[in-house]
Amino acid sequence: MRTNYCADTNESLVGKKVELVGWAGSYRDHGGVIFIDLRDRTGIVQLVCDPEHNKQAHELASTIRDEFVLKVKGSVRLRGEGLVNNKIPTGKIEVIVDELIIENKSDALPFVINDENVGEEIRLKYRYLDLRRPKMFDIFKTRSKVTTAVRSFLDTEGFLEVETPMLTKATPEGARDYIVPSRVHQGDFFALPQSPQLFKQLLMVGGFDKYFQIAKCFRDEDLRANRQPEFTQIDIEMSFCEQEDIIKLSENMMVEIFKAAGKTIKPPFNRITFDYSMENYGSDKPDCRFDLKLQDILGYFKDSSNEIFSSMSSDTKKNRIKALIIPGGDEKFSRKSIKELESFVTKFGAKGLAYFQMKEEGIKGPLLKFMSESSVESMVKDLGLKTGDIMFIGAGSKKTVLDYMGRLRLKVASDLGLIDENKFEFVWVVDFPMFEIEEGKFKATHHPFTMPKNIDAPLDEISSIAYDLALNGEELGGGSIRIHKTELQERVFKLLKISDEEANEKFGFLLDALKLGTPPHGGIAFGLDRIIMFLCKTSSIRDVIAFPKTQRAQCLMTQAPASVPTESLAELAIKVNIPNKN
Repeated sequence: MRTNYCADTNESLVGKKVELVGWAGSYRDHGGVIFIDLRDRTGIVQLVCDPEHNKQAHELASTIRDEFVLKVKGSVRLRGEGLVNNKIPTGKIEVIVDELIIENKSDALPFVINDENVGEEIRLKYRYLDLRRPKMFDIFKTRSKVTTAVRSFLDTEGFLEVETPMLTKATPEGARDYIVPSRVHQGDFFALPQSPQLFKQLLMVGGFDKYFQIAKCFRDEDLRANRQPEFTQIDIEMSFCEQEDIIKLSENMMVEIFKAAGKTIKPPFNRITFDYSMENYGSDKPDCRFDLKLQDILGYFKDSSNEIFSSMSSDTKKNRIKALIIPGGDEKFSRKSIKELESFVTKFGAKGLAYFQMKEEGIKGPLLKFMSESSVESMVKDLGLKTGDIMFIGAGSKKTVLDYMGRLRLKVASDLGLIDENKFEFVWVVDFPMFEIEEGKFKATHHPFTMPKNIDAPLDEISSIAYDLALNGEELGGGSIRIHKTELQERVFKLLKISDEEANEKFGFLLDALKLGTPPHGGIAFGLDRIIMFLCKTSSIRDVIAFPKTQRAQCLMTQAPASVPTESLAELAIKVNIPNKN
């Protein structure tokens, strides 16, 4: 129905006939001559409907309104002197209309397509209209280029794309499963996969050697700006590999991904251990675009006159006193702004926020009365404190202090404008702990199939061959070398207090496979949606998913989830009993 797209209509076609299709983007009547901006996915071109040129087309044009679907035949000509629009690629030409067809009309729109002030709820309700915005098309054009680049790169590297099941068995992987009832096997349920983890490991057992998949995954968890109940990941697994092989492969793939979006990055990326990351940044996904690090000052309180501080410093395993030094920052923080920072950290478990100020007459601060003079002198010298500096201090249990001081680090950097928003700062975080404590119980930090490095160490000191790639303070992806021997896998299950019966019930098929010649293997998975967020500089993952859910896991457009007929539930042997459901 077209000879070319709107944005491809240029000076090379002057004097030639063209056929175009698209939507009416705007309508202007200038003294009898009607101008219409015709828009398709590539951009816009100006149509001219002149009654002296074609009366019938002009009369029909007078009935056109925003978002009518049009088909046009006409001739390309240069715009008149002084009428060139340099803001658009087609700004030097226009199309004089010979024939105009209205393919479809449009009712009054619920919002103006290019109005950036429209609320998200109404955009999501009419998502198909929101997708007509050029900005949205550019996002999904980038997404398409990135997935094409990933497939091309991994194909060149010898990887096979294999689809793994959507209907599988519920396994504990850290989040709630979406459950699917079986009609054929009433009372039994499938689960939608949180990841293809076990299946990609089984492909390695099957000798596929190198696997990848642009995989749909599902997690029934509370949502945030960068979380969705269904998301897409670039899933990779390979046999006979070590951590270094996967890191190198991932870095080279990132180069191709960013190149597809017109951006240049240069590996190798910086690499730090989990412990270093937590102690210096208060996070396992550090933002390294600015150089503020947390400083350990626990030792300066060993001889404190305050019993709380002195007892804290006697147990360096459980407690922390951390400082965040802002060079030249004393004048930038008023008493009011310091109070606001204190209110901020108390939301994350802090009992307060102490501080030292470096004045011309010396160091000042409420904690000085609890410290010996020699400890203060050593602290000032060791930390290189200078006049005009301010140092914020957090004290308490290790996990809590690292968390809120890490958050404080990010907030202060943002408030002071220290973050370069145009910078891409990648960092690998390696040597994760094998286990972590949650609600008083040990659980696998990544998953229980991760290879431990020092299995004979105390439980809270075992580390793993696991690695995450962070970018600008967000986790892009993570992976590990997997356990490939039955004895070691069973030992890890025992450390997690998973009985033989439970292990066989949930993972029996994997344990059986490990006994039948499983090669050493490892892999990684990257969040495709999150990568596109960075490339397109969007603040929400919903912007990069064609038909996303809200933060309440609802689709406003289709009104899903929704109830189903009673007879459909009866076929599944399900009875819904929700008291006071609205």
